Amino acid sequence: MLEIDLVPCLRDNYAYLVRDLATGLTAAVDPSESAPVLKAAAAKGWTISHVMNTHHHPDHVGGNLAIKEATGCVIVAPRPDEGRIPGIDIAIEDGGRFSLGDSLALAIFIPGHTRGHMAYWFEESKAVFCGDTLFALGCGRLFEGTPEQMWRSLERLRRLPGDTRVYCGHEYTQANARFALTVDGANAALALRAKAIDGLRAQGRPTVPSTMAEEAATNPFMRADDPVLAAAMGLPAAGPVAVFAEIRRRKDAF
Repeated sequence: MLEIDLVPCLRDNYAYLVRDLATGLTAAVDPSESAPVLKAAAAKGWTISHVMNTHHHPDHVGGNLAIKEATGCVIVAPRPDEGRIPGIDIAIEDGGRFSLGDSLALAIFIPGHTRGHMAYWFEESKAVFCGDTLFALGCGRLFEGTPEQMWRSLERLRRLPGDTRVYCGHEYTQANARFALTVDGANAALALRAKAIDGLRAQGRPTVPSTMAEEAATNPFMRADDPVLAAAMGLPAAGPVAVFAEIRRRKDAF
Protein backbone atom coordinates (compact mmCIF):
# COMPACT_ATOMS: atom_id res chain seq x y z
CA MET A 1 0.00 0.00 0.00
CA LEU A 2 1.02 3.60 -0.59
CA GLU A 3 1.24 6.76 1.44
CA ILE A 4 0.72 9.75 -0.85
CA ASP A 5 1.75 13.32 -0.06
CA LEU A 6 0.65 16.23 -2.25
CA VAL A 7 3.36 18.83 -2.95
CA PRO A 8 2.29 22.22 -4.40
CA CYS A 9 4.73 23.53 -7.01
CA LEU A 10 4.97 26.61 -9.22
CA ARG A 11 1.66 28.51 -9.35
CA ASP A 12 -0.90 25.71 -9.50
CA ASN A 13 0.96 22.45 -10.16
CA TYR A 14 0.85 19.41 -7.95
CA ALA A 15 3.70 16.95 -7.63
CA TYR A 16 3.27 13.88 -5.43
CA LEU A 17 5.49 11.90 -3.10
CA VAL A 18 4.39 8.28 -3.26
CA ARG A 19 5.86 5.96 -0.62
CA ASP A 20 5.55 2.19 -0.55
CA LEU A 21 4.84 1.39 3.09
CA ALA A 22 6.38 -2.08 2.98
CA THR A 23 9.81 -1.03 1.69
CA GLY A 24 10.03 2.74 2.12
CA LEU A 25 10.81 3.27 -1.56
CA THR A 26 9.50 6.69 -2.56
CA ALA A 27 8.67 8.14 -5.96
CA ALA A 28 8.24 11.78 -6.89
CA VAL A 29 5.50 12.01 -9.53
CA ASP A 30 5.74 14.87 -12.04
CA PRO A 31 8.17 17.14 -10.17
CA SER A 32 7.95 20.47 -11.97
CA GLU A 33 10.72 21.81 -9.73
CA SER A 34 13.11 20.13 -7.35
CA ALA A 35 13.25 22.37 -4.27
CA PRO A 36 9.73 21.92 -2.84
CA VAL A 37 9.76 18.20 -3.61
CA LEU A 38 13.11 17.60 -1.91
CA LYS A 39 12.04 19.77 1.02
CA ALA A 40 8.79 17.85 1.46
CA ALA A 41 10.62 14.52 1.33
CA ALA A 42 13.20 15.68 3.89
CA ALA A 43 10.45 16.89 6.22
CA LYS A 44 8.99 13.38 6.24
CA GLY A 45 12.35 11.65 6.47
CA TRP A 46 11.81 10.02 3.09
CA THR A 47 14.51 9.43 0.46
CA ILE A 48 13.37 9.71 -3.13
CA SER A 49 14.28 6.52 -4.97
CA HIS A 50 12.33 7.16 -8.18
CA VAL A 51 10.81 9.86 -10.32
CA MET A 52 7.71 9.00 -12.37
CA ASN A 53 6.72 11.30 -15.23
CA THR A 54 3.38 11.27 -17.04
CA HIS A 55 4.43 13.46 -20.00
CA HIS A 56 7.16 15.72 -21.29
CA HIS A 57 5.93 19.23 -20.45
CA PRO A 58 8.47 21.27 -18.45
CA ASP A 59 6.02 21.83 -15.59
CA HIS A 60 6.04 18.05 -15.06
CA VAL A 61 9.70 17.18 -15.63
CA GLY A 62 11.56 20.36 -14.66
CA GLY A 63 12.85 18.89 -11.39
CA ASN A 64 14.02 15.57 -12.83
CA LEU A 65 17.74 16.14 -13.13
CA ALA A 66 18.22 18.08 -9.90
CA ILE A 67 16.37 15.40 -7.94
CA LYS A 68 18.41 12.71 -9.67
CA GLU A 69 21.63 14.55 -8.82
CA ALA A 70 20.58 14.93 -5.19
CA THR A 71 19.33 11.39 -4.64
CA GLY A 72 20.60 9.11 -7.40
CA CYS A 73 17.00 8.18 -8.16
CA VAL A 74 15.72 6.15 -11.12
CA ILE A 75 13.51 8.05 -13.59
CA VAL A 76 10.53 6.23 -15.09
CA ALA A 77 8.74 7.85 -18.03
CA PRO A 78 6.67 7.04 -21.14
CA ARG A 79 8.58 5.44 -23.99
CA PRO A 80 6.73 7.59 -26.59
CA ASP A 81 8.29 10.66 -24.92
CA GLU A 82 11.74 9.05 -24.55
CA GLY A 83 13.49 11.80 -26.50
CA ARG A 84 11.73 14.63 -24.71
CA ILE A 85 12.08 13.82 -21.01
CA PRO A 86 15.43 14.38 -19.28
CA GLY A 87 17.20 11.59 -17.44
CA ILE A 88 15.02 8.60 -18.32
CA ASP A 89 16.28 5.27 -16.97
CA ILE A 90 13.18 3.14 -17.52
CA ALA A 91 11.01 3.83 -20.58
CA ILE A 92 7.58 2.31 -20.00
CA GLU A 93 5.00 1.34 -22.61
CA ASP A 94 1.23 0.95 -22.57
CA GLY A 95 0.34 -2.03 -20.42
CA GLY A 96 3.78 -2.09 -18.84
CA ARG A 97 4.12 -2.67 -15.12
CA PHE A 98 6.44 -0.94 -12.71
CA SER A 99 7.11 -1.99 -9.14
CA LEU A 100 7.71 0.62 -6.48
CA GLY A 101 8.76 -1.80 -3.78
CA ASP A 102 5.74 -4.00 -3.15
CA SER A 103 3.34 -1.60 -4.94
CA LEU A 104 2.64 -2.39 -8.58
CA ALA A 105 1.67 0.29 -11.12
CA LEU A 106 0.09 -0.35 -14.50
CA ALA A 107 0.98 2.12 -17.26
CA ILE A 108 -2.04 3.28 -19.27
CA PHE A 109 -1.41 5.15 -22.53
CA ILE A 110 -3.68 8.20 -22.63
CA PRO A 111 -2.67 10.52 -25.52
CA GLY A 112 -4.51 13.69 -26.43
CA HIS A 113 -2.96 16.40 -24.31
CA THR A 114 0.39 15.19 -25.65
CA ARG A 115 1.18 12.35 -28.00
CA GLY A 116 3.11 10.39 -25.38
CA HIS A 117 1.05 10.80 -22.21
CA MET A 118 0.89 7.93 -19.70
CA ALA A 119 -1.06 7.35 -16.50
CA TYR A 120 0.07 5.14 -13.61
CA TRP A 121 -2.60 3.08 -11.87
CA PHE A 122 -1.83 1.48 -8.50
CA GLU A 123 -4.78 -0.90 -8.32
CA GLU A 124 -4.27 -2.15 -4.76
CA SER A 125 -3.89 1.38 -3.43
CA LYS A 126 -6.86 2.64 -5.49
CA ALA A 127 -4.89 5.53 -6.97
CA VAL A 128 -4.20 6.77 -10.50
CA PHE A 129 -1.73 9.50 -11.44
CA CYS A 130 -3.05 10.95 -14.68
CA GLY A 131 -1.02 14.11 -15.23
CA ASP A 132 -2.86 16.57 -17.48
CA THR A 133 -5.17 14.22 -19.39
CA LEU A 134 -7.88 14.16 -16.74
CA PHE A 135 -8.38 16.97 -14.24
CA ALA A 136 -10.95 17.21 -11.49
CA LEU A 137 -13.97 18.39 -13.52
CA GLY A 138 -11.85 18.93 -16.62
CA CYS A 139 -9.33 17.60 -19.11
CA GLY A 140 -6.16 18.91 -20.71
CA ARG A 141 -5.97 21.03 -23.83
CA LEU A 142 -5.34 19.16 -27.06
CA PHE A 143 -1.81 20.35 -27.70
CA GLU A 144 -0.67 17.31 -29.68
CA GLY A 145 -3.72 15.11 -30.08
CA THR A 146 -7.19 14.95 -31.55
CA PRO A 147 -10.64 14.98 -29.93
CA GLU A 148 -10.99 11.29 -30.77
CA GLN A 149 -7.71 10.42 -29.05
CA MET A 150 -8.61 12.37 -25.94
CA TRP A 151 -12.10 10.91 -25.75
CA ARG A 152 -10.71 7.38 -26.04
CA SER A 153 -8.16 8.18 -23.33
CA LEU A 154 -10.88 9.46 -21.00
CA GLU A 155 -12.93 6.35 -21.73
CA ARG A 156 -9.97 4.19 -20.68
CA LEU A 157 -9.66 6.07 -17.41
CA ARG A 158 -13.39 5.96 -16.80
CA ARG A 159 -13.25 2.16 -16.86
CA LEU A 160 -11.15 2.14 -13.69
CA PRO A 161 -13.06 1.33 -10.48
CA GLY A 162 -15.22 4.15 -9.18
CA ASP A 163 -13.36 4.34 -5.86
CA THR A 164 -10.04 5.01 -7.63
CA ARG A 165 -8.57 8.27 -6.34
CA VAL A 166 -7.64 10.64 -9.17
CA TYR A 167 -4.36 12.51 -8.67
CA CYS A 168 -4.07 15.08 -11.45
CA GLY A 169 -1.43 17.65 -12.28
CA HIS A 170 -3.04 20.99 -11.43
CA GLU A 171 -5.40 22.79 -9.05
CA TYR A 172 -7.84 23.88 -11.75
CA THR A 173 -11.00 22.53 -10.16
CA GLN A 174 -12.82 25.72 -9.16
CA ALA A 175 -12.46 27.23 -12.62
CA ASN A 176 -13.40 23.89 -14.18
CA ALA A 177 -16.54 23.79 -12.06
CA ARG A 178 -17.57 27.26 -13.21
CA PHE A 179 -17.28 26.14 -16.81
CA ALA A 180 -18.97 22.77 -16.23
CA LEU A 181 -22.05 24.50 -14.86
CA THR A 182 -22.41 26.44 -18.14
CA VAL A 183 -22.77 23.23 -20.17
CA ASP A 184 -24.31 20.88 -17.62
CA GLY A 185 -26.29 23.16 -15.34
CA ALA A 186 -29.11 20.66 -14.82
CA ASN A 187 -26.73 18.16 -13.20
CA ALA A 188 -27.65 18.21 -9.50
CA ALA A 189 -24.53 16.25 -8.49
CA LEU A 190 -22.37 18.81 -10.28
CA ALA A 191 -24.05 21.71 -8.50
CA LEU A 192 -23.43 20.09 -5.11
CA ARG A 193 -19.83 19.35 -5.98
CA ALA A 194 -19.21 22.91 -7.18
CA LYS A 195 -20.46 24.25 -3.87
CA ALA A 196 -18.19 21.91 -1.93
CA ILE A 197 -15.23 22.94 -4.09
CA ASP A 198 -15.88 26.61 -3.35
CA GLY A 199 -15.81 25.76 0.34
CA LEU A 200 -12.49 23.92 0.09
CA ARG A 201 -10.81 26.70 -1.87
CA ALA A 202 -12.12 29.37 0.52
CA GLN A 203 -10.15 27.51 3.21
CA GLY A 204 -7.07 27.21 1.00
CA ARG A 205 -7.47 23.44 0.82
CA PRO A 206 -6.79 21.28 -2.25
CA THR A 207 -9.61 19.73 -4.24
CA VAL A 208 -7.42 16.80 -5.28
CA PRO A 209 -7.80 13.86 -5.20
CA SER A 210 -11.27 13.29 -6.49
CA THR A 211 -12.61 9.83 -7.34
CA MET A 212 -13.33 8.26 -10.69
CA ALA A 213 -16.98 7.91 -9.71
CA GLU A 214 -17.19 11.67 -9.06
CA GLU A 215 -15.61 12.41 -12.43
CA ALA A 216 -17.89 10.01 -14.27
CA ALA A 217 -20.94 11.68 -12.71
CA THR A 218 -19.97 15.35 -12.88
CA ASN A 219 -17.09 15.97 -15.31
CA PRO A 220 -18.66 17.01 -18.64
CA PHE A 221 -15.65 15.82 -20.64
CA MET A 222 -16.19 12.29 -19.33
CA ARG A 223 -19.92 12.42 -20.09
CA ALA A 224 -19.78 13.18 -23.81
CA ASP A 225 -21.68 9.94 -24.51
CA ASP A 226 -24.59 10.99 -22.27
CA PRO A 227 -27.63 11.87 -24.45
CA VAL A 228 -28.67 14.56 -21.96
CA LEU A 229 -25.38 16.37 -22.34
CA ALA A 230 -25.38 15.88 -26.12
CA ALA A 231 -28.79 17.54 -26.27
CA ALA A 232 -27.56 20.39 -24.08
CA MET A 233 -24.74 20.94 -26.59
CA GLY A 234 -27.29 21.16 -29.41
CA LEU A 235 -25.97 17.87 -30.82
CA PRO A 236 -28.67 15.31 -29.96
CA ALA A 237 -27.82 13.01 -32.86
CA ALA A 238 -24.04 13.34 -32.67
CA GLY A 239 -21.56 10.77 -31.42
CA PRO A 240 -19.45 11.28 -28.30
CA VAL A 241 -16.35 12.47 -30.17
CA ALA A 242 -18.28 15.36 -31.73
CA VAL A 243 -19.89 16.21 -28.39
CA PHE A 244 -16.52 16.09 -26.65
CA ALA A 245 -14.98 18.33 -29.33
CA GLU A 246 -17.74 20.91 -28.83
CA ILE A 247 -17.30 20.90 -25.04
CA ARG A 248 -13.53 21.31 -25.49
CA ARG A 249 -14.06 24.16 -27.99
CA ARG A 250 -16.29 25.97 -25.53
CA LYS A 251 -13.82 25.45 -22.69
CA ASP A 252 -10.96 26.80 -24.77
CA ALA A 253 -12.96 30.02 -25.29
CA PHE A 254 -14.32 30.25 -21.73
